[in-house]
Amino acid sequence: MNDDTPDQKLLQIVSGPKPSTIEDVIRVMQSIDATLPNDDGLKWFNFLYLEVTRYIGENPPTNGWEDAAWLTRLDVVFANFYFRAIADFLNHEPTSPNSWEALFDARHSTGIDRIQFALAGMNAHINHDLSLALLQTDDELHLAPKLDSPEHDDYERVNGLLEAVLPSALKVLSSGILGEIAQDTGRIGQLLAIWNVRVARDLAWDFANHLRNLEGIHRQFALAAQDKLTGALGRSLMLSF
Repeated sequence: MNDDTPDQKLLQIVSGPKPSTIEDVIRVMQSIDATLPNDDGLKWFNFLYLEVTRYIGENPPTNGWEDAAWLTRLDVVFANFYFRAIADFLNHEPTSPNSWEALFDARHSTGIDRIQFALAGMNAHINHDLSLALLQTDDELHLAPKLDSPEHDDYERVNGLLEAVLPSALKVLSSGILGEIAQDTGRIGQLLAIWNVRVARDLAWDFANHLRNLEGIHRQFALAAQDKLTGALGRSLMLSF
């Protein structure tokens, strides 16, 4: 891989020290955005992720988060799964998730709208990565949050913020940015009807709890099945409507 190619630069960005703060995460996403050309579909998921991360950081609940330390750590751990997925794919690792390959394989395809790339990335990140990020965060902090816990309350508040910001962020992608020609503006509702962020995040919470009780081959089988289904959904989001 030539050192001057966008992919080599991208690999260097995601192979550096793991971000440990939200500010670190944002800086990595900004570097990815600056590196990828506009005809790379990954740029548009990264754009959406960056916008959402900023929005959540700038719009905390009126009385603050109930467990800010847990939520912040979850956000950082979660983002690191995204960066690792990029590195694994570019390094041709055999463990590269099928979930992410749905987006990565189509990065340079024509005839796919930016919003489709963005939602395919969210699909992979939430349906595949989020349950694993929840387990890692809870293990690090020695927690096992229940549905009536402060952590779950914060998790649900994030769901509300995502539902508030996603339509407007996707509208930016569908209508063009930086003065570029607008793309199709009629697919946001169709795509969000297929892929609902609150439902996906609630299922990720439930799947994390399911995985807590599984070991060995049973856990591997559950993860493999989830990865396969997520990849199939990601590819469906790339289809024309």
